[in-house]
Amino acid sequence: MRLRIIGCTGSMSGPDSPASCYLLQAHGPDERTGKERTWNLVLDMGPGSFGELWRYIEPANLDAVIFSHCHADHMGDVISLHVYRRWGPGAYCDPMVLAGPACLPNRVRQIDGADEEENYSTEFIFKELKDAESWSLGPFTVSAAQAWHSVPAFGVRISGPSGFSEGDTSGSRSTFFYTGDTDLCDSIVEGARGVDLLLSEAGFTEEDTVEGIHMDGSRAGTLAARAEVGRVILTHIQPWNNPEATRWQTQQVYSGNVELATTGMSVDF
Repeated sequence: MRLRIIGCTGSMSGPDSPASCYLLQAHGPDERTGKERTWNLVLDMGPGSFGELWRYIEPANLDAVIFSHCHADHMGDVISLHVYRRWGPGAYCDPMVLAGPACLPNRVRQIDGADEEENYSTEFIFKELKDAESWSLGPFTVSAAQAWHSVPAFGVRISGPSGFSEGDTSGSRSTFFYTGDTDLCDSIVEGARGVDLLLSEAGFTEEDTVEGIHMDGSRAGTLAARAEVGRVILTHIQPWNNPEATRWQTQQVYSGNVELATTGMSVDF
């Protein structure tokens, strides 16, 4: 699999990055054609991310978008995707999967300013995420883990082919977990258990004491240590916070490799 960071700024787009958006790619067979191709799965689509995503893939080639939750900083650019697939170059495409909490269809309508009769049936197939429920998309296996946030939210665990080499027939698989927005909780620890790569939010600093919204660097490190993950990438750091300070906090409680997400960064694993 290949992870590409499209946007990583916390709570908004920032001067150096769009808001949250992450592209996960893997090679695998297409049941309709019998041929191998690249599958493209996006996690969240915050403000400014759709245009940045276009730098790396043609949006018509998106297979699914999974929304960890329905705050606007994680899904605002879904309307750009809607316009592209209804009236733009993607209008010829079959409907694609949009997965998220049960409120997702209503939130899309709210952001779009559409009435209740709008179902986006020409563009999207809505799928509700449920705790611990697994489903497949091409070479990916996806499952959700209940998060601890201010609205219904999920972390997302994905397994897929190891590496990103076309024609690899080794059959080895890697695992990945994206926390979405969450405070540290047992369900997120179990969702991330033993993954090769953890993409963890760290939206707070140690001065932020409110519970049930975000993790700081220390809690992200505690998550990584308790879940015994292979490596960590920290994301969703607010544009006014010091990312190196956040990484330092994580490194005090987790002994593995800790990196900071940056726009355009890619990792094959």
